[in-house]
Amino acid sequence: MSNNDKRNLDDQEIDLSAISGKIGAFFQSINMAIFKMIQFVIKKIIVIGILLIIGIGLGIYLDKTHKVYDHELIVQPNFGSTDYLYSKVELLASKINERDTVFLKSIGVNDPSNLLRIEIKPIVDIYKFISGSNVSVNEQNFELLKLMAEDGDMKKIVEEETTSKNYAFHQIYFKTNELVNRKDIIEPLLIYLNNSRHFNQIKEVYIKNAQIKINRNNEIISQIDGFLNSFSSVIAGNTKSDKLVYYNENTQLNDVIQTKNGLIAEIGKLQIDLISIDEIIKESSSTSNIQNTKSVNGKLKLVLPVLFVFLYLMMYIFINYYKKQSQKFKES
Repeated sequence: MSNNDKRNLDDQEIDLSAISGKIGAFFQSINMAIFKMIQFVIKKIIVIGILLIIGIGLGIYLDKTHKVYDHELIVQPNFGSTDYLYSKVELLASKINERDTVFLKSIGVNDPSNLLRIEIKPIVDIYKFISGSNVSVNEQNFELLKLMAEDGDMKKIVEEETTSKNYAFHQIYFKTNELVNRKDIIEPLLIYLNNSRHFNQIKEVYIKNAQIKINRNNEIISQIDGFLNSFSSVIAGNTKSDKLVYYNENTQLNDVIQTKNGLIAEIGKLQIDLISIDEIIKESSSTSNIQNTKSVNGKLKLVLPVLFVFLYLMMYIFINYYKKQSQKFKES
């Protein structure tokens, strides 16, 4: 074996021994840290125990006395009032953030301090957006969606503000720090949202036109029924006289029946629409008093003990560090 080979072998042995020495020192430092931690806990067991008891007690008290409740209101804006709805909710949100109790009381909220937050977002229903109010596909909306999706992600397109405001239903979320009933917030909120002279005038015209259309369709259906009854009488008379009656495609009897069915379907749709358009912002459903357990809500009895011990540990480390640095500074 040459001298170079011996030297390389010795260098490798030295490197391996150095690495193993560093690994051993690393695990030794971990063992020392664990030992110091155990020693610290034993030394400060009384202080840590007191902090844990205080944290648990205070957490239980706060969990019982400071609760947050979620409420949800699903609404349908009518007559093109979506932008109006969003602006009203945004105004209300700003008043809540400013703690403008005078404004909140003026719209009927009895306890403004109970209302913590409010926000609105659309219920994404891309299929209804494409079909519109009919079962068949709305080609205009479908082509618009395809065009918008060509230059971006489809998920972002359907959720962005420009598209989302065209969905039929929207969710209004608000939070309170106490249990509430419907008269406390939901009813005043709906009155506040429906307080628009402009849209109320449009609503009256919509309702009047729908009722006129229903009455007119009923008149046409009565006329069709009269025609069909007379036609049936003619058939019955010819049958009794044993005469053959020939019918050709020009009678368009099938078209008359289809027209009647179409009018009946339209009346049914208009009657359903009348239920939905009796308000500018129509309530679809509401859910109240759902206890919020997100974040630290309801978990303070677990969070506070850990937080108190952690803060005490950080303060202890800081004080020891400060003392050591002060001692070094005096010695230097």
